[in-house]
Amino acid sequence: MPAAHAGVLPKDSAEQYELSFWDSIKSSQHADDYQAYLQAYPGGRFAGLARSRVDRLRAGNGAGAIAPDNTAGNAGAALPAGRSPAQKAGGRHHHAAQKAPAYTTGMGALAPSETPAAMPAAAPPASVMEVRDCETCPPLISLPAGGLTMGSNSDDPTERPAFHVTIGSAFAIGKYEISVGQWNACVAVGSCQKLADGVQREVDTPVRDVSWDDAQAYVRWLGRLTGKRYRLPTEAEWEYAARGGTRTRYWWGEQMTTGKGNCRECGPPWSPDAPAKPGSFAPNPFGLYDMNGSVWEWVSDCWHGSYQRAPSDGRSWDEPDCRMRVLRGGSWREGASYMPSSTRFKYDAGVRQSQNGFRVAREGT
Repeated sequence: MPAAHAGVLPKDSAEQYELSFWDSIKSSQHADDYQAYLQAYPGGRFAGLARSRVDRLRAGNGAGAIAPDNTAGNAGAALPAGRSPAQKAGGRHHHAAQKAPAYTTGMGALAPSETPAAMPAAAPPASVMEVRDCETCPPLISLPAGGLTMGSNSDDPTERPAFHVTIGSAFAIGKYEISVGQWNACVAVGSCQKLADGVQREVDTPVRDVSWDDAQAYVRWLGRLTGKRYRLPTEAEWEYAARGGTRTRYWWGEQMTTGKGNCRECGPPWSPDAPAKPGSFAPNPFGLYDMNGSVWEWVSDCWHGSYQRAPSDGRSWDEPDCRMRVLRGGSWREGASYMPSSTRFKYDAGVRQSQNGFRVAREGT
């Protein structure tokens, strides 16, 4: 067994989920992180300590003050596979005060000998077109039909096997993640829920603390407002957009480079308290911002623990009554090992968590 995985509990065990969750927040100065743990594990082994830290941070009435419970009826909801709010799958135990171990072999891209035959890389469009359907609508980038090698043959089984996907129709995707101001426009007409009282964030920062169900309410509102078919991107569309025509670990290459993603090992401007404003880091070859880091982004698909039998036509891979949905892209709290284009996790569709946001997609261009 590799040293990096020695002593790690089975990835899919409840004990691993809880220990990973606690490990990722145990040094946090934010009470909402401890409350998120208590929502998932009200009787957990660290519940008493979590409650005392919530009380202490509330009493401090400072940066760590907690907003009221904003989980939509999901106390004890299931955790994402292999991660807590700041924990990548595969036993990579780290938190904000601790550098993640380096994982450099095969993550996010296939080595030449591993590349399946007849899997051409997507070519970036000669130019990308920005569109906007209304004053309060998010700006979109129109993308052509194309193909990609999705996933990776890395040590994370949830990203395997790498396989070819054909995106058969052009679509548009948000140039940025949805902002607080754009969310508030939906709130103002009663179509979206107001963010929890006490959460004061600048209108041009990414909206977070929103669930998959919340994101669905927003895209339904955009559809009614514009008469167009807004939705969350499928997982395949998201990765197609994130890769920007590349097949490397990150869209900019095989190695971490500063100024490309919004994470704690990605270089300035970075703050441990919140994601940077949109546009603070370089766009990918498709002209999309913050596909790596910033906030985790909801996509439409139901969670599956691997890509075995995944559709190869880019559609949403769904199941009846599915409540466990996919998140992509990592967040500002994670390190470089979370930034590859192939990274994926799951979360309960009704849970709001401070690192989770979204961007929208729209049918056609």
